Amino acid sequence: MTRVAVITDIHANLPALEASLAWIDEHGIEDVYCGGDLVGYGPRPNEVCSVIADREIPTIYGNYDWAIARDEEDCGCAYVDKHDREIGQLSVDWTLEHTKRRSKAFMRELPFDLHFELAGKRVWLVHGSPRKVNEYLFADKPAKTFERIAAGAGCDVLVFGHTHQPWVGEYGGVVFVNCGSVGKPKDGDPRAGFAVLGEGDDGVAIETQRVEYPAEEVAAEMRRDGLPDELAVKLVEAR
Repeated sequence: MTRVAVITDIHANLPALEASLAWIDEHGIEDVYCGGDLVGYGPRPNEVCSVIADREIPTIYGNYDWAIARDEEDCGCAYVDKHDREIGQLSVDWTLEHTKRRSKAFMRELPFDLHFELAGKRVWLVHGSPRKVNEYLFADKPAKTFERIAAGAGCDVLVFGHTHQPWVGEYGGVVFVNCGSVGKPKDGDPRAGFAVLGEGDDGVAIETQRVEYPAEEVAAEMRRDGLPDELAVKLVEAR
């Protein structure tokens, strides 16, 4: 049976990426796609970019990738209050300083979206939404939001990330798949998360997968490297 893995929102978390790819390899999944946000928040932006590039994983850019690749100081993230914005800006500043030219050049060449076919169905991969790279499609948005997107999607399955919270739902004949986050989950489960798509009885079968990795060690590395302690805590607590 043909299966495809979609990873997204790695956020410079190399151990989480390696654990996810190891699981994917162990389960014989040859096709892997990446929904972007390779960098930001985590301590290993260059290593993550190298792994994605070396494995030639088809990848789109996330809002963080777009900004860092172009040396922009606004990552396009939505922060709840002034404090969160200040912490987020420290992450942007750190990432701009520690991301090498080669990594930035790699991210500058990434496309906005990707299309592929699976089980006779058209799959469309975006980062936030088809409308905007940094649009947050949370599961509790009004149904009319998803129905409006579905009406113009031209696909059977829409795969995305950005919220770091996995969910699956169907609106207007389109299956919406939020893959969650490999490197920075925000659903209370610190394990790396991604989606596996396969052939089902009625088209595409969807599974959200979680994989253990040493989150505490990554948090310790973040602190040693000068990233805000609050981000290290949120990584471990998955919030």
